[in-house]
Amino acid sequence: MDFSLWPAASRTWQEVLEGAEYAERTGWHGVWIADHFMQNSDDLSVPVNECLALLAGLAARTERVRIGSMVLGNTYRHPAVVANQAATIDQVSDGRFVLGIGAGWQVNEHEVYGIELPPVRERLARFEEACQVIKGLLTEERATFDGTYYQLAGAPLEPKPANLPILIGAAGEKVALGIVAKYADEWNHWGKPDLAAHKGEVFAKHCEKIGRDPGTVRRSAQTFLEVVVPGDTEAIERKERLEGRGAHVIMGSAQEVLDTVAQYPAAGIDELLVPDHFLGSGNRRFDALERLREEVLAKF
Repeated sequence: MDFSLWPAASRTWQEVLEGAEYAERTGWHGVWIADHFMQNSDDLSVPVNECLALLAGLAARTERVRIGSMVLGNTYRHPAVVANQAATIDQVSDGRFVLGIGAGWQVNEHEVYGIELPPVRERLARFEEACQVIKGLLTEERATFDGTYYQLAGAPLEPKPANLPILIGAAGEKVALGIVAKYADEWNHWGKPDLAAHKGEVFAKHCEKIGRDPGTVRRSAQTFLEVVVPGDTEAIERKERLEGRGAHVIMGSAQEVLDTVAQYPAAGIDELLVPDHFLGSGNRRFDALERLREEVLAKF
C-alpha cells in the first residue's frame, strides 16, 4: 500500500511547497490538494489557496511524487475548461498528474459566491455528463457531445496527455459508485477499513452490472491519522473534537495506529492519504509526520 500527503490549501504557498518537498525527500507516494475556496464552517477569515494554481506550482517544483486534485467540484468548474487545465498541468508534471473530480457538495461556498448547487439527482446527472465530456476531450481528436447540460461541437484539446488518470471522489452507493464504475481509473472516499470494505462490496456490484473488473480501479482513502505521544493532552483533545464532529479518525499509540492501518489492504485500498491540516505548523507538523512515517508507514 502507498502513502500520500494531503497538505492543507489553507497553508501558505511556502508551507504547501515545504510539505511537498518533504514528501518527495522522504519517500511518500504522492501529494494531493483539496479543491475549495473557503473552509466548511462559519469562519470566513481562514485563507484558502486555489487548488489548480497550487498543483501547477507543485508540478514545476517536484520531480518524483504524483500530484492530484482531491477533488475538483463540477458545479463550479466547466468540464471542458477542467480538461484543458489538466492537460497542461500534466505537461508541467511530466505525466505525474492525477485528475481528481467530483460532483460538488460544499453548501457555504456555493451560497457566498452565488454559484448554483442543484439537488443531488441533478448534480449527479450533470457530473456524469461532465465525465463523458472530459473523457472525450482527452481521448478524441475532436470531441462532440450533445447532452442535457453540456454540449461540444468538434472541440479540440491539444496537446493531449499520454495517459492522464481520472480519479472520482464519491461515496454514494445508489448512483455515484455507478458513475465511478463507468468512468474512473481511480476512486477515493473517506473512511476506516471497515467502511472501505463495505464500499468495496457495493462498488463491485456496480462493476458487475457493466461487466467491469473492480480490480482495474485503483482505490484510495483517507482519515485523520496521527501517532499520539504519551501525555500529549492536546492531541487527545483534538481527537475528541474530531470524533465529536463525526470525522474519520485513527489516532493512538504507534501500535494502535499500525493495527488499524494494516487492515486497509484487505479492504481493497491501494493508497492511504494523510491530511496535515490538523497537525499544527512548523516543526510540530513535520515531527508528527515523521513519527507516523517511521513508526507506522515504514512497516509497509
